[in-house]
Order: sequence, then structure tokens, then C-alpha cells
Amino acid sequence: MKNFWLISLVLLVVSCGDYNKVFKGKDYDMKYNLAMKLYEEGECLKAISLFEQLIPIYRMTEKGEEVYYHYAMSQYCQKAFYLAEFYFKNYVKNYPNSERAEECAFLSAYCMVKLSPDFSLDQTDTRNAINNLQLFLERYPNTEKRDTCNTIIDGMRAKLEKKSFEKARLFYRMENYQAASVALKNTLKEFPDTKNRELIMSMVVISDYRLAANSIESKKCERFENTIKSYHKFVDSYSTSAKLPELEKYFNKSLKGLENCKLQ
Repeated sequence: MKNFWLISLVLLVVSCGDYNKVFKGKDYDMKYNLAMKLYEEGECLKAISLFEQLIPIYRMTEKGEEVYYHYAMSQYCQKAFYLAEFYFKNYVKNYPNSERAEECAFLSAYCMVKLSPDFSLDQTDTRNAINNLQLFLERYPNTEKRDTCNTIIDGMRAKLEKKSFEKARLFYRMENYQAASVALKNTLKEFPDTKNRELIMSMVVISDYRLAANSIESKKCERFENTIKSYHKFVDSYSTSAKLPELEKYFNKSLKGLENCKLQ
């Protein structure tokens, strides 16, 4: 009966638009009920202000966990993902045995997914998202979210792969073949299963040849040798590729160039 009248009073206050009275008042039960109501209604910013007052009050009580959980959820609701990630992580630390611990651990990682930007921008948050999801899977190996996490991780890695490849391709288009060769090889090393593997390996051959052909005499032999090695690697992987006739021309030019530079 007491709770009924308390909730009724909260509803009356809200209906009168007197949020500030509750916010400035000392009735923490009223603050709690209003905060929960606002959260349920999607008024998360107002709920946050009330939960911030309640956290130190209910820290050592049964309501403490409830308040902290909904505070983190309110931050998530507001798309304040850096803050939400922090508070979800703290929730797991403070309440490791809670039935909500797994949910909050996942949401902590998922906040970083939400922060992952377009591939053309800095990918620090994308890498953090992958790391956090992998840590989540290690902590909860039997989670029902395993497939979801793996799908998200694949998507995040695809974004990193695109970032890496597009950076290499930009060097290639700018005719900075030394940087292109290094970047292309790094892409292959980090993403060996890339769907662009054949294209990238062919671009390595061309980059290595053009770098060699435009090098000073003292570096030509070594760089023509690198082109020949790149060509053989391509043939070993794609012996029936439609790109072979074009690459064979660079291979033959490299053989001739190597022969000439050894005569110098």
C-alpha cells in the first residue's frame, strides 16, 4: 500500500511537470521511482541526473545494483557509448555474480562496436571492439551470443581489411610504389584470407617491378630479384589466373633488368 501511494505521488508530480521538485528534494525513494519511470519512457537524460544522485545513496543497499545497471543503460540509451562502456565494465567488476553480468559484459564490448567509424577514419575503436568481443567470448565460452559476436567480429575485421587495402591502393595510384608494395604485403600478412588476395598479389608484382625500374643503379638488382620472387609467389597461388599474361611481361622485363644490372 505504501508503494502504491508512493508511485501515485510520483505520477502526480510528473503529470504536473514538477520534475525539479523531485530532483532537488531529499525523498530518495521518490527519486528512484521517478528515475525508473523516466527510463522506461525513454526519458534517459532526465533519468541519468536522478540515478547520479542515487548511486552514492544506494551503493551498499539492495537497490544499489539496480540503480547502477539502469544508470549504465541510460547512458547507452543516450548513445553516450564511451560512458556506457565504462559503466557496463564497472558493473561487471562490482557485481560479477549478478545475473546481468554477462549482459553488461557484452554491452560493454558492443559499445565499442557502436563507436567503430567508417573505414576511412581512424580504426582504434574498431580494434578495441574486436578485442573486447574476444575477451567476452573467453570469459563466457558458453554464451548464447557466440554466433552474434563472431559475426560482428567478422564485420569489424572486414572494415579493417578494407582500410588496409584502400590505403595500399592509394599509394599505388599515387605511383608511390615502394610504399604500395609494403602496404600491400602488410594487407596480405594481416588478412591472408582476403577475397582480394589475387588482385593484391598482382599489384605487388607490378609495384615491385615499377619500383625496381625507377630505382638508382645500386638498388636495381635487389629490387628486380624481389619482383621475380613476387611473380613466382603469384604463380604458385594462381597458376591459371587471367592476370598471368600481363604479369609475365613484368617478370620477363625483370629477368632482363637483373641481367643488365649484374653487368654494370
